[in-house]
Amino acid sequence: MDCPQQLAGGSKAVVVVPSGAGPGRFPGSAGGEAGAWMNGHPEPALPRTAVVAAAAAPWKEERTRSIEDNQMNLPSMQAAYSAILRGLGEDPDRQGLLRTPWRAATAMQFFTKGYQENISDIVNNAIFDEDHDEMVIVKDIDMFSMCEHHLVPFIGKVSIGYIPNRKVVGVSKLARIVEIYSRRLQVQERLTKQIAVAITEALQPAGVGVVIEATHMCMVMRGVQKMNSKTVTSTMLGVFREDPKTREEFLTLIRN
Repeated sequence: MDCPQQLAGGSKAVVVVPSGAGPGRFPGSAGGEAGAWMNGHPEPALPRTAVVAAAAAPWKEERTRSIEDNQMNLPSMQAAYSAILRGLGEDPDRQGLLRTPWRAATAMQFFTKGYQENISDIVNNAIFDEDHDEMVIVKDIDMFSMCEHHLVPFIGKVSIGYIPNRKVVGVSKLARIVEIYSRRLQVQERLTKQIAVAITEALQPAGVGVVIEATHMCMVMRGVQKMNSKTVTSTMLGVFREDPKTREEFLTLIRN
């Protein structure tokens, strides 16, 4: 069934629940089993201590990875992909797969290159004093990220608005902030908030609004396999959260 959910800032999205879903169908659900059955085997349930630790971890924790780390870790990643191919019943030594472990490992490092980048390095030289206090919007920024639950992509567009407090940032830097946080293992809800908080910390604006609309391959290629489903998330900070007229102006402009 379709369940309306309230998003930050008053927007609404519809969460589609597969028909027949109920207690016991998903890991950790009330009255459910330890894990959901997928591809003929149960998904292991997380120990309660792991669940509590994950919930307590700071959502905006910065993690960094260097180019040297990439080079050092590449052999072990290649070996892991070779093991995956064998586990799938394939022969990693056949001609078509000889370089696949290397290609997959380097591709995964590229998909997650946001761990190598730092926000301060991106925006510090592109913040300018400007007597401007009207809304600035950059919309439909292409976004590619990796679902941290299934390691498959989710793809969509990001729209960002902010009201300067005598400081503006080069508009391309907003797209770069999206790139840094999206090129990590993510969930869309956290990604939306990280972008908004990064802009707030860099500029100290009167307010920030971020909306992401994305298609998740983990929902298209597996599971419920709903080809046309989209997920919309929003984060509203400052005046965007406090003033309904400002929020509505932003949401109207990004829709048009």
